[in-house]
Amino acid sequence: MAAAIKDDPALLGSEAVARTALEEVGEAGTIGDYLGAVMEAERVATHYFVCTSAAYPGWNWSVTVARVPRGKTVTVCESALVPGEGALLPPVWVPYVDRLAPGDIGPGDVTPYVADDPLLEQGFEATGNEDVDMMAQWELGLGRVRVLSAEGREAAAQRWYAGEHGPSAPVAAKAPASCSSCGFYVPMAGVLRSMFGVCANAWSPSDGTVVSLDHGCGAHSEVDMVLPDPEKVPSPIVDDLALEQL
Repeated sequence: MAAAIKDDPALLGSEAVARTALEEVGEAGTIGDYLGAVMEAERVATHYFVCTSAAYPGWNWSVTVARVPRGKTVTVCESALVPGEGALLPPVWVPYVDRLAPGDIGPGDVTPYVADDPLLEQGFEATGNEDVDMMAQWELGLGRVRVLSAEGREAAAQRWYAGEHGPSAPVAAKAPASCSSCGFYVPMAGVLRSMFGVCANAWSPSDGTVVSLDHGCGAHSEVDMVLPDPEKVPSPIVDDLALEQL
């Protein structure tokens, strides 16, 4: 356990020295009430004053002073603005790699390379699954260094299934039939084939996107719109009492 720092009467009593230091750097009009002093280390203390500047509400002035061993002269080390209770502060810094979210990539943007991405694996790595290994070898032949790992496929499947092109989407809830029976449904290759495909219907809101087998929309190839029965349509009403303005 570290020993407690002893109070230094010379430093703790140097409020006037600290205030003068702030006035000398041109802050005289922004120095408010004295808040006290704190020992930072042996023969080092910091004085605090309220900052009255309208541009820095809740901030305080700090002036750090020190003295040499067996010396009586108090020396000013530095002065600065420090946030106090209720001070307006900028948001906590989030690294670029963590701040970027799906959908944020625009023209010319490049994401940082992740060497140990758990969603990817080497294209030549054997997984033990014959279908997966065959797909990996085929993709490796195209020059791809890495392919989706099992974790990467699972993450993508969960994201797609819970998204706007899965079974819980509003358009799917009101669809007359599912994508599994639609002629515009193009199954995916590989292990994701059993759950997902691509919509190739220009009239569908999902055209060109990955959809689940149990997704659906009103543009299904085998479904027709329901037309009203002509015999049940009421006869038109002609208003003979209306006057036509000439």
